Amino acid sequence: MSIIKLNAIDSTNSYLRKLCAETRLEDFTAVITNNQTHGKGQMGAVWRAESSKNLTFSIYKDFASAEIEYPFYISIVTSLSIIKTLESLTIPKLNIKWPNDILAGNKKICGILIENVYKHGRITKSIIGIGLNVNQTDFENLPKASSLKLISGKSYDIDEIAQSIISNLKYYVGLLSGGKFLELKEAYESYLFRKNKPSTFKDAEGFMFAGIIQNVSESGCLQVLLEDELLKEFDLKSITLLY
Repeated sequence: MSIIKLNAIDSTNSYLRKLCAETRLEDFTAVITNNQTHGKGQMGAVWRAESSKNLTFSIYKDFASAEIEYPFYISIVTSLSIIKTLESLTIPKLNIKWPNDILAGNKKICGILIENVYKHGRITKSIIGIGLNVNQTDFENLPKASSLKLISGKSYDIDEIAQSIISNLKYYVGLLSGGKFLELKEAYESYLFRKNKPSTFKDAEGFMFAGIIQNVSESGCLQVLLEDELLKEFDLKSITLLY
């Protein structure tokens, strides 16, 4: 695997996206930085990480020869790759908070941002950005955040974790290329945070309502059973799960 290490960069996703537009990259090329100054998260959120203590990196994946009908499966295989790595480190109580935040218990330890490149209406490549809290122990004003070190009391080799995630991503992308859609979706849903539990949600207008998470659709919408026994699908922009 090809790994590019940078001391500091504004965004590994932005850097890798520019690089793949300028030159031909080896599949699964990764860009890792000690200090990401303007990390990006879902819906324009900012990802902040203490320098040299966390894993902030992006992976290039070529999908030119694959037919990805539902882009959400890229999120599924990425989430499962991280989960598998963390399970090998015996991190307990792992969950996926829809669509792709990784939690230990109810604390966020990892965020994912996937940026797809399209040509003639189909995905040809993806830039998969991952921010994992590893050895940082101070999360001032972030009560919902945690790290591997806070959870286990151990310090970790960040490069080894990156290599493990890339290796696991290759495995799960192999399943995706082999058409194992149901297997992947069921594995993802088995980790779904608050699945089958009464939960509170907020819609885009700020209205709060109760429901029970059932599953996700192939397009990535969250399927919620409402109080009137109506199963409704919500996309990322229309609903927020409250803790």
